[in-house]
Amino acid sequence: MDEKIIELMKSAFNTDDITTMTSQSNCEKWDSLHHLNLIVELEDAFDMEFEPEEIAEMKSFSTIKQQITAKQGK
Repeated sequence: MDEKIIELMKSAFNTDDITTMTSQSNCEKWDSLHHLNLIVELEDAFDMEFEPEEIAEMKSFSTIKQQITAKQGK
């Protein structure tokens, strides 16, 4: 799952500089438009939909992974 999320983040933010430590605070390209693009890509790739509150929490690789894991567990 980690590699899939990283690849989607690289695609959404159009950069190869993505790791498991990437977050809004350390990624220059992580703005609101790229964030929405990432959410759409994640929803398509993992066949799920995120609620607005969940999307607001997804501010780093780790919080994205937590949200996906929580949804898969439901």
